Amino acid sequence: MLQVGDQVVYPMHGAGVIADIEQCEVMGEVKSYYVLKMPIGSMKVMIPTDNVENIGLRDVISKKGVKKVAEVLADTPERAVGSWNKRFHATLARMKSGDICDVAAVARNLILQDRVRKISSGERRLLDLAKQILVSELVYACGKEPEEVAAWMDGILEKNGFDG
Repeated sequence: MLQVGDQVVYPMHGAGVIADIEQCEVMGEVKSYYVLKMPIGSMKVMIPTDNVENIGLRDVISKKGVKKVAEVLADTPERAVGSWNKRFHATLARMKSGDICDVAAVARNLILQDRVRKISSGERRLLDLAKQILVSELVYACGKEPEEVAAWMDGILEKNGFDG
């Protein structure tokens, strides 16, 4: 059972800290919810405590995980193939996995694709979301401010010839 103060990752939303556990009545049924406070945008997310496994809530990565993220960001990007629609859905599925390395690969790939040929507005939204998810988790994993994490990520991409 998770506790107030635990740092967790909610796939497609990013990392946050459990600020509270509240009881709410929904359609006549009282349920218990984790109240997740996100470090970016001051967003508050409520997650039913009985649905944690189904939605893929997980712990924030370790320092070893941060090193893996850096390796993914520095790695050679994958070339975009297929129609925009197929790429978009494949990218979205990869992000929904909740795996931080998949999200890092999505960000890296979309940044390259945007430099070669401007990405669509839908892919731009996915890129922005991927960056937000990455930064939110790395804030907790590294104990740094969002701006510091974003600059660190941009530095890795620039060393590889990419800019964020």
